[in-house]
Amino acid sequence: MKVGIYGGSFDPVHLGHLWIAESAREYLQLDEVWWIPASQSPLKEFSPIASNEQRSMMIRLAIAGAPNHSVDERELRRGNVSYTIDTIKEITTEKPHNEYFLIVGGDSLASMPDWFKPKELLDLVTLAVVVRGGQERPEYSVLEGIVNDEVLERIRSAEVKVPAIEISSSEVRDKLSKGCSVRYRIPSAVEAYIRSEDLYSVRT
Repeated sequence: MKVGIYGGSFDPVHLGHLWIAESAREYLQLDEVWWIPASQSPLKEFSPIASNEQRSMMIRLAIAGAPNHSVDERELRRGNVSYTIDTIKEITTEKPHNEYFLIVGGDSLASMPDWFKPKELLDLVTLAVVVRGGQERPEYSVLEGIVNDEVLERIRSAEVKVPAIEISSSEVRDKLSKGCSVRYRIPSAVEAYIRSEDLYSVRT
């Protein structure tokens, strides 16, 4: 089975995330996409605003009715800083017969040399770099010295192209804090949940 691993804070999940995940599933002919919300990214200074339970619920609401998408909460259960290598080692040990693709953006590719044990990670999973319309082509030279030519070519062939998506979680949070509309930026079920939980509103 071919599985896409899609990690992130998802604080909150938005339509851009969904577009990327489904585009990767279709282009790479994945059987499943596993969404893995991070407890705390080692490369991000700030912790998520929404709780672990709230972020997990928002993803579940966003992917409801999509049988090829599911949520894996192992990093939330582990807590503290989430290192991707620990997650991938767990997954490949539990289900070693699957073929795994790690879905990342171009910014994650650029920072790959700073990841924890990147060589070991890329021995276990194929990097699938998402390229948005209007962006420059990824600079795969950052992986030189981390992977050999064969693995590098496999990573290049797994590149996923999507249209330009001008949506970000920080933008959604900012609009919500100002009382602005986020319609067509996040799924309606996620918006209803955010409002019921009074998430991201201005605190006085």
